[in-house]
Amino acid sequence: MASRTTLNAANLKALGAERLAELLIEISTGDAAAKRKLRLALAGAQSPKDAAREVNKRLTSIARARTFVNWQNRKKLVDDLETQRRAIIDQIAPADPQEALDLIWRFLAVADPVFERCDDSSGTVIGIFHQALSDLADIATKAEADPRVTADRVFAALQDNGFGQYDGIITILAPLLGETGLTHLEQRITEYGREEITVPPPEERRAVAYGLNITIYADEMRARQRDSMVRMALMEIADARGDVDAFIAQYDTETRAVPQIAAEIAIRLLEDERPEEALGFIEGAQREDGRFVPEAWHAARLATLDALGRRDEAQAARWQLFENELSVAFLRDYLKNLPDFDDIEAEQKAMDHAAAHKDPLVALHFFLEWPAPDRAAALLIAQRAKINGDHYEILTPAAEALRDAHPLAATIALRAMIDFTLTQARSSRYGHAARHLATCADLAKQIADFGGIEDHETYQSRLKREHGRKQAFWARAPQN
Repeated sequence: MASRTTLNAANLKALGAERLAELLIEISTGDAAAKRKLRLALAGAQSPKDAAREVNKRLTSIARARTFVNWQNRKKLVDDLETQRRAIIDQIAPADPQEALDLIWRFLAVADPVFERCDDSSGTVIGIFHQALSDLADIATKAEADPRVTADRVFAALQDNGFGQYDGIITILAPLLGETGLTHLEQRITEYGREEITVPPPEERRAVAYGLNITIYADEMRARQRDSMVRMALMEIADARGDVDAFIAQYDTETRAVPQIAAEIAIRLLEDERPEEALGFIEGAQREDGRFVPEAWHAARLATLDALGRRDEAQAARWQLFENELSVAFLRDYLKNLPDFDDIEAEQKAMDHAAAHKDPLVALHFFLEWPAPDRAAALLIAQRAKINGDHYEILTPAAEALRDAHPLAATIALRAMIDFTLTQARSSRYGHAARHLATCADLAKQIADFGGIEDHETYQSRLKREHGRKQAFWARAPQN
């Protein structure tokens, strides 16, 4: 049974309404965010209309604010936005979906002024707006929103999508729009795409270049943005209708030959049971020797070969892709398509091939993803002289994954990063290297036999001899 002093709803309820009210006033004093939440709760208790007024008032304040929000104070903004979103969903929508619908559109419109003054390198803020976009579909359905009116709002939103807050809006609202809304939206977008935006010819642009005629460049940029929006919107409408040909029509012949685009077209053709046409786009893609070909193109080609019944060819391609790139995804796909019991021998062959890869870090990454920790550990021990300690993005998770069952291999991964950091005098990594050395000391207690590898005391003594002058490191490192 929980203690009576544990902070939970039941214990707080026992304090009584009067005492809780006093505590809330005390706690919220000097805390603007807490006061706003309390006022919103009080408004919601009165009526959805009162709550809506509070939300609308707060959204106006957020939109008008000019203070820059960096990563250090971003949480306050995130909490504030989330409070308003939750109020719309929880307090207003159940009782008045039409009011909530207007408010969620208002909420989404706040994105532009917010991002103009906000550092969202973590993607947290845009995540809230994308959640609100999903909420929009539910609220609009409950409000029985008119498809044509909704299409007009979508059209306006697409023209003001500078920060991606409305990405995917057509797909999300397609069930509500139906054919009536999609047709109306398509007409508006098509007409918009035909509007003339005056952009001078190249020779005139060159003539004014030295005069810095900003208007010309702004018009040119607006035309490009308009054309991009129109194309993407018409593609999304085509997808909503399942109209593959309309989707393809948005790309010119040259663009259709780009491997990524060819793959997108092929997948849609496969879904439309047109594998021969899909193969035509796949084989028509422009792929240059030595140039990167996206995994999506390979995956689309394999799916197309399977659809055409060319399974042996698809299997050979899967194995080749694994051999070339040590791709976990393609190997899993290859094994899945083998007859029963053949996969065990094939997997062993694949592990041997990976272990022999010329770059041990590529092989290590593969073994970690598979996962094959025993193989990863054996690789680190056998190839320790070739491990490049600069690749902490692979070695750090390797050490973490192997530390319990394979402490010696984990130690080798950590030492590789320590050695690189000290040899190259990467002072920005000294703190990490010191922590790695401390971890090595802990791991040494679990290692009964270092074999031909230096034990921890010998290793640390060598570090002191070779890098004893790097005081910034030793000041952070554990001392014997």
